[in-house]
Amino acid sequence: MNKKIKEVDFSTSFFFTIFADNLQQIDMKKHVILAMACMMSAFATAQTYQNPVIDRSLPDPTVIKGADGAFYLYSTEDIRNVPIYKSNDLIHWDLQGTAFTNETRPNFVEKGGIWAPDINRIGGKYVLFYSMSTWGGEWEAGIGRAVSDNPTGPFEDKGKLFRSSEIGIQNCIDPFYIEDNGSKYLFFGSFHGIFGVELTEDGLDLKPGAKPVQVAGTAYEGTYIHKRDGCYYLFASTGSCCEGVNSTYATVVGRSTSLFGPYVDLAGKSMLENRHELMITGNDQFKGTGHNSEIVTDAAGQDWLFYHAVSVKDPKGRKLLMDQVHWVDGWPVVLGNQPSAEYQAPQMNK
Repeated sequence: MNKKIKEVDFSTSFFFTIFADNLQQIDMKKHVILAMACMMSAFATAQTYQNPVIDRSLPDPTVIKGADGAFYLYSTEDIRNVPIYKSNDLIHWDLQGTAFTNETRPNFVEKGGIWAPDINRIGGKYVLFYSMSTWGGEWEAGIGRAVSDNPTGPFEDKGKLFRSSEIGIQNCIDPFYIEDNGSKYLFFGSFHGIFGVELTEDGLDLKPGAKPVQVAGTAYEGTYIHKRDGCYYLFASTGSCCEGVNSTYATVVGRSTSLFGPYVDLAGKSMLENRHELMITGNDQFKGTGHNSEIVTDAAGQDWLFYHAVSVKDPKGRKLLMDQVHWVDGWPVVLGNQPSAEYQAPQMNK
């Protein structure tokens, strides 16, 4: 199920090239913006991993580093009741069980699936926000939350936070929680606008009187916001997620100096107008590259991102992929704007 780390000889040199948008040109024509030749004379070998890191369907991943120092990953329930995986190196993952059981699973949407969870640590508890919906049930869809003392559960469902019909926003799924300047917020939405709303101090309810504010247009779902060096980066997915090798899903990003925007592309055009920078798109091995996780930083300060994609060789389900995020002139870049087949492994504490 999991790909083993490989030993590769780099005694001569290790070359890689980052392809991304021209950060100086408004028309964003593709060309090489950074070429690096890294002499590895100090190392006889380098460790690599292969994508997919977990060769089974784990859509819409979310990941957290637990109090024990291990990493825990959750996903949409292609494994019923929301799978929980554990890893010490981001490469080798072991299934720990599920967040819910048939007896404890949420039920506020009849025959609803549990989609796109978002794991967080709030006030010493592990809080799992989740979507509940059925295909096409965009006004019945809603967001709930569950709480546990441990990342592996058991999670106690706290029920519905809100339903789409209750707040007048269609297709309220794909929650993302963030704390900023002492306050707590939830962002959400799927192809009817991305919205953010303030939560109560415990992070479990809507703040009385708080109203959702739209921060991005109708091209997006799968929101994640990352704060770095005073800027906020709104990651999202565009296109179709679930059409096998015909999926057009892609990961995109915009940037702002404020949590609630405006988020813009390099040319200053707003994500409210569905403008963004492309970060990851498909290639001849993987299609439908989207719904990224939180950014995880390894012991060497390198950033990593999980997301799902359809394997052309084995198109059943949406497999778990991981790639390194490079920061170029203040923007996140994945090599070639596409998934890697094999890449240098994250550096972890020994």
